[in-house]
Amino acid sequence: MTEKTSIRSKKVAEKTAKPSNAGATLLAGGNPQIAKGEGDAPVQAYIAAMPDWKSDVGRRLDALIERTVPGVQKAVKWNSPLYGMEGQGWFLGIHCFTKYIKVAFFRGTSLAPVPPGDSKSNDTRYLNIHEGDQLDEAQLAAWIKQASQLSGERM
Repeated sequence: MTEKTSIRSKKVAEKTAKPSNAGATLLAGGNPQIAKGEGDAPVQAYIAAMPDWKSDVGRRLDALIERTVPGVQKAVKWNSPLYGMEGQGWFLGIHCFTKYIKVAFFRGTSLAPVPPGDSKSNDTRYLNIHEGDQLDEAQLAAWIKQASQLSGERM
């Protein structure tokens, strides 16, 4: 009976153990639940909590945005990192899904070329990044730079 109990306890522990996502709860679809906050710290907490391969991609995206847009403002709202310019609003957001990361360009229809992912919003366009995708950092940087120069979303 003791062996059976220890096996059962081990199975319960395995089911309730949190994945390596820096202690954050993952919402349906694998998006980290991070408290709303302004600045770099909540964004870094979100990136650290992104599951699996997504955390590495999140760090790459964050570093590319910082290099491309000096003085970029950051926040986490609605469990998504947002990037913007002071006084102009938010130009880009990131969100995790089960099989991909969605990069939202809030004024994406004004970018050249227009990012490939359609949106229900007339202005927004998406770039979905899947595991193993090769990131075209030059194109991403061009979109980020263009987006940062447009008026953003007020959220």
